[in-house]
Amino acid sequence: MLTFILKRIVNGIAVVIAASVLVFALVSLAGDPLASMLSSPGASPQTVAQYRQTLHLDDPIMVRYLSWVGGILHGDLGKSYSGQSVNSMIFSGLGTTLKMVIPAAVFGLVGAVFLGVVGALKRNTAVDHLISALSYALYAIPVFVLAILLKGYIAVPLNNAFGATVLYTIGDSTPGVPPSLSDQVRHAILPVFALAVYSMGPWSRYQRAAMIEVMSSEYIKVARAKGLGRARVVIVHGLRNALIPIVTIAGADFAVIVGGAVVTETVFGWQGMGRVLVDALTGPVSPDVYVVQGWIMVVAIFVVAVNILVDLMYGVLDPRVRR
Repeated sequence: MLTFILKRIVNGIAVVIAASVLVFALVSLAGDPLASMLSSPGASPQTVAQYRQTLHLDDPIMVRYLSWVGGILHGDLGKSYSGQSVNSMIFSGLGTTLKMVIPAAVFGLVGAVFLGVVGALKRNTAVDHLISALSYALYAIPVFVLAILLKGYIAVPLNNAFGATVLYTIGDSTPGVPPSLSDQVRHAILPVFALAVYSMGPWSRYQRAAMIEVMSSEYIKVARAKGLGRARVVIVHGLRNALIPIVTIAGADFAVIVGGAVVTETVFGWQGMGRVLVDALTGPVSPDVYVVQGWIMVVAIFVVAVNILVDLMYGVLDPRVRR
């Protein structure tokens, strides 16, 4: 098992290095990061020259890359155009984003497994057709549309019915109010639900297909022939093996969840990493190179870490992969 873990960690480090090269190359080739500043009538040549020196734009691309990676290895993602530390900008919003992303991933996975298993066990029945229609509908609705619908047709009528704010539609906390679990939960319900549903639709289809394949296997027939109870056959022998594909897919889709979080944070006004990226791409001087590069690298590291955890779970679910 230790060898299996070490192999996954080494592979993860290789992926992070490859991601750093790709991110830096794509951002560097996207054009002059000072183009918007050069087009501004208020930008003096001295200011432009200062920014070019700060960003090392006159240095060869390899020198710039090594300088950037060297900073990352020392825990420094650079500085934004405004002079702020990229570390403080990103990590100040990281906790807010994780409050949305982690519950959404958990609820999305649990909901997808439930819908997929029920659909598989009720295959070709009215229940299965209803779940399939729901899954396709969830898959087809863009996350920002779902978020707007939740605000307009769930939160607003509910708040009006109770004459008080039951579900918040803006912000991740109430300004001027001491932090409390109740306040944070009421702010998180709608965005977490929107983001969870964003992944639940396609994941449930994978889970249904995997469960149908497993329940048709010979060892399931043998377990039934031995007189094992239906619940034991389904949960112990069927579900454990059917979880392998969905766990793998969920890990691979973690980047998609983070991408959905950017949109969801914008709709609900959360001050998380999504807001940092949007401001870096749409600010007065954009794109803010070090902010964009740092943001993508932090997300890439998280995605790699999640996939390493998925590989470890895969090894627990199927011991054969450890060999």
